[in-house]
Parts: sequence; structure tokens; C-alpha cells
Amino acid sequence: MTKRNVRDLTEQEARGKRALVRADFNIPLDDNREITDDTRIRAALPTIELLHKLGARIVLLSHLGRPKGKPDLRYSLLPVANRLAELTGRKVCFVESTDTDEALQATRALEDGEMLLLENTRFLGGEETNDPRLARALAELGDFFVNDAFGAAHRAHASTAGVAEHLRPAVAGLLMQTELDYLGGALDEPERPFVAILGGSKISGKIDVIEKLLPKVDALLIGGAMACTFYRAMGLETGKSLVEEDRVAMAKDLLARAGTRITLPHDATVARSIEDAKSAHDVPREGIPRDEAMFDIGPRSAASFARAIASARTVIWNGPMGVSETPPFDAGTLAVALAMAHATKGGATTIVGGGDSAAACAKAGLDKRMSHVSTGGGASLEFLEGKPLPGVEALDAAR
Repeated sequence: MTKRNVRDLTEQEARGKRALVRADFNIPLDDNREITDDTRIRAALPTIELLHKLGARIVLLSHLGRPKGKPDLRYSLLPVANRLAELTGRKVCFVESTDTDEALQATRALEDGEMLLLENTRFLGGEETNDPRLARALAELGDFFVNDAFGAAHRAHASTAGVAEHLRPAVAGLLMQTELDYLGGALDEPERPFVAILGGSKISGKIDVIEKLLPKVDALLIGGAMACTFYRAMGLETGKSLVEEDRVAMAKDLLARAGTRITLPHDATVARSIEDAKSAHDVPREGIPRDEAMFDIGPRSAASFARAIASARTVIWNGPMGVSETPPFDAGTLAVALAMAHATKGGATTIVGGGDSAAACAKAGLDKRMSHVSTGGGASLEFLEGKPLPGVEALDAAR
């Protein structure tokens, strides 16, 4: 179902009104509480600027980290308020609470052009349980609701889904809309050939995605440790590699049904352990030693995957090809990222599904060379699985 977004708001709905915006400022902080990556803050700026143009007074909500339902200074949003002021050049007020009289009064005292950031929603005990009382209290903080937190859209929390039950209009922000457009477009009307690349450690975490994508894609490339469960299903030696024994039968069934649409790595980079990088070497998939483990796809596989990506017009990628944070086991992931960057330049639509894949692209400086890099790993995965996202479902339907 198509949802209303912030572009659909009328001047009457927005001017002089309090826009309660659920953003995703779940950003990394170092030990000194300094922001190490402000990508998610920057991603919220288009929605914030559009709301300013519409004459709205902006009240921002977000979570940060996992403070377990109580205040914890390590997860305060104050550093976010300071960075937001730097990036926008606007005054950003900050209140160290959320569902209090102080917070409510601060929203009512806002002047035109000002912003207010309230404290971490996960400091509130009822946030993650979607407590109805908390949802109603949060709804008092605005005159209409904008959900721009795609990264939290798969969570039925008070600040994502619950508040929208009590506050209308409830619309998608520009970032949320972009995510839905790219991911939805790839699933519903992909330009072909359509290639999906899945990696990561476990087939169990991706089984629903595989089932959803198999009927839609022209090719499904599988890397990461999850490939080893498929190897076991083929009767191959996997050594000390991670294998989900209880998923081997499932992998065998998938291979039988998929035919030539599933492509597994032809070779592997193996070693005695992740720590013993000097022992790393490449072997054909039939030659994984009993005392070693696969930690990356091999160079033949990387080249093969790159050729498949080059021939595609739509590419979705979710999950690294190996232990991408540890050289030399990052080579396969980097090869996929480079191939996708080249495909983008050639006119293909390339979508990176957040999480470790997005981190690897950013680390390589290739994130700006993709059509779209999702800000929500878990949310994008559930979207690709075909699951409804509570934070999206709660929004107004398009007129």
C-alpha cells in the first residue's frame, strides 16, 4: 500500500504546527562520546529542510544504542543535537527528557525555524513494548507525525508505530520514502536482468529472503559462510567452516528447486583461523582442507560475481562475502562493492541493503557510487522478506 509522505502535506497542515519527526540518529560514538559517523544525521536533513520550508516547528525523536529502558549518559542524544546544529546552521534546543511536562512545554515554546531534539526514546521503559500510555504521551508532543526512521521501521515501538495511532496526519519522511521506493521498486518492477547477492554467516537469517527473491531474480549469488551450508548439502568437505547442520536439508531443497539461478562460490579463501591471516590461501570449493575454514570467497568467485553484476540492470546486495572487517578476508566483499559501483556508472540500479554491506561500502569510499545504500539493515532485510513493517503500516495511506 502506498503511503502519504511529507511532500503531500498541505500548508494548512504544516505551517506553524509542531512536526513530531521520528528520525534514526542511532549513530556510533567513541569512548569520549564523539560521533564517528554522522551518515544517519545527514540522511535526515532533506526531511528537516522541507519541513522548515513548509513552516513547521520541528520536534525530533530518536533512539540510540540499547540503554535497556532507563537513562544512561553513554547513550544521550546531546552529541547529536550539537552536530545537527553544525550541519543545519540552525538553533537546536535539547531537552534531557521525552515524556515529561518539561518536554511538552519546550515543544510549545518553539519559534519558527527552531528545532527541538528530545532525549533517547529508549530511556523510556514503555518504548520497546509499545506501551499505549507512552504512545499517547508522545503524541502530545506534536500536531502531526513524520516517520523518517526506516532503520527502526521494523520495530513496533511507541515512537515508531504506537504514536501514529494517536496523531494525524502521519506521513513518511523523504528518507523513508526513498527506501520504500528503491526496495519496493526492485521487488515489484525490476529492470532485468535482476541479480541478488546474499552473504553473511547463516542461511537461517536469510532463508525468508532467499524464498522471496528466488521467483523474482534471474540470478542469486551466495557468498559468506552461509555458502558452506550449501557446500555440505552438495556433499563437499567444509573443514572447520561454519555450517548450520540443521539447515543442510533445507539448503539441499533450495538447490534442487533453484536450478541454475543460485550461484555458489567456485573457490574459497581459507586459513587455520581468522587470527592466522598469514596462513590464508585460495582453494577450489572441492578442496577445503579438514583443518581449515573458509573466511572469504576466492578470486575466481569474485571475478565471476563481478561479471554477473556487470550484466545486470538491477542489483540488490545484502551481506558480506567474508570476514570483511579483517584483511585479507575482505577481498571478496570489496570486489562485489567495486563491481556494483561500475554497474551504477553503467546505468544499473544498485541497492545495498544496509548493515555490514553498507559499512564495507563506506569503508572503501564507494557508498556514494551506489544508487541507494539503505540506512536500515534489519528493516531492509524484513522488507525483502515480504514482512510488513509496523512503522510503515501505521502511516496514512496515499490519497
